[in-house]
Amino acid sequence: MSSLCYNKGCGERFDPENNPDDVCTYHPGVPVFHDALKGWSCCKRRTTDFSDFLSITGCTKGPHNKEKPPEPVKPNVTSSGEKKDNEDPKPKFNEYIISAPKPQEAIQRPSADEPMVRLQTKVSGSLKQALEKLKLSENATETKEEDSDEIKIGTSCKNGGCTKSFDGPGSDADVCSYHSGVPIFHEGMKYWSCCKRKTSDFNTFLSQEGCTKGTHLWRKNDACKKVVPCRFDWHQTGAQVIISIYAKNTIPNVSYVDANSTSLNIHILFDGEKKFDQDIKLWGVIDVSKSVINMMAAKVEVVMKKSEAMSWARLDFPLPVSSPKDDEKKKEEDDSEDENE
Repeated sequence: MSSLCYNKGCGERFDPENNPDDVCTYHPGVPVFHDALKGWSCCKRRTTDFSDFLSITGCTKGPHNKEKPPEPVKPNVTSSGEKKDNEDPKPKFNEYIISAPKPQEAIQRPSADEPMVRLQTKVSGSLKQALEKLKLSENATETKEEDSDEIKIGTSCKNGGCTKSFDGPGSDADVCSYHSGVPIFHEGMKYWSCCKRKTSDFNTFLSQEGCTKGTHLWRKNDACKKVVPCRFDWHQTGAQVIISIYAKNTIPNVSYVDANSTSLNIHILFDGEKKFDQDIKLWGVIDVSKSVINMMAAKVEVVMKKSEAMSWARLDFPLPVSSPKDDEKKKEEDDSEDENE
């Protein structure tokens, strides 16, 4: 009685008693269907026509096989399309349980009354060379220049934001409208720290009228070691916050930054006679022991190490704003005190 050969690609009937080792031509591999091409994994021939695929001659010789391969197990599906759970399901892969890292506890904001510590200062070679050249040029000009109390006509006012010039003794009586703060350039916006009228146009920034009234400052010597406007900016990385102060030729011996975990006191003396002072209540918490000052020829960088890896929304910590109800209550208390007196 003849039997059916179940080798892939054969399908012929044969006599089990007459079954030589090379009578069957078949494919030992599996069918491969990819990108409209059809073929067998055991040989390289490919075709796009399914009939041609079925007629591909086997690539291996051997005896006929009368054992029918087991059919793949089909999952039982309910009417709703959901698979029924097997009584003893066998996992198809090794399960690995990965637990997420525990969230880091937020650092409580330290008190602002912590003692201040002076940050370590690093002076670059470019600043040392610039100070040497500046010292030589000052020594050469001191022998030629003589001090004079006379103010020349056309001398501009040294106050920040003032555009007036000296026209004679009568100019001293004019009211000077200037900015008492410092210019700030951050994320494309330009403004003065004293009035914070922000603009993206540089000419508009220069033409902003001063917010403080006072007297003109004509002599450069009068501005010696007085606070002057100095541009500064800040940026951050994942672990640090960097403040860049664009002060040229900083004098390292008299310049310093005192800090605690939440505040900075910056004192920079530059260009021989200019001083930059800035007190900042920081938005986040810093590690003072790992924070430094980098002094270079064109700028000063205050590099602060964050105590926790988080993004700062801003550099300075906003002051608490009292509500109108609190203001009215405080006003009533002051009025009642005045009546009692």
